[in-house]
Amino acid sequence: MAVLTVEIVSPEAALWAGPATALVARSSEGNFTILPQHTKTVGDIVSCVVRVDTAEGEVAFAVHTGYFQVGPGLAEGETLATVLAGVAERTSEIDVARAQAAKEVAEAQLASASKGDQEDSADYLIALAALERAELRLSAATTK
Repeated sequence: MAVLTVEIVSPEAALWAGPATALVARSSEGNFTILPQHTKTVGDIVSCVVRVDTAEGEVAFAVHTGYFQVGPGLAEGETLATVLAGVAERTSEIDVARAQAAKEVAEAQLASASKGDQEDSADYLIALAALERAELRLSAATTK
């Protein structure tokens, strides 16, 4: 019997691991779905909500870039899909007030950086990345 096992990990912690029916995410090439018996592959993950479909329901994570690898698992007929995220969190654990505050701070930093016409400066790029993270967190938290 074909089985899909999914692992969601970050440098800080293993966030989730278990049997799944599908893994849905987005790469620089577009959206993709991993199913049992998927061919071996490796790719990037852009900032998105990564969804794991299980027999009990869906588990979702806000992933702020990373990589994925699909290959054979340890057991006969097992497919192992691993997501290595630079930063990730379960959507059910997102603090909306904190994400909103981070968005407001990033918007203010972007506004002040734009006034100086320094759109290529490190401060501008850091603020832009912070805004993108905050917007993903807010979007993921409100579409649970």
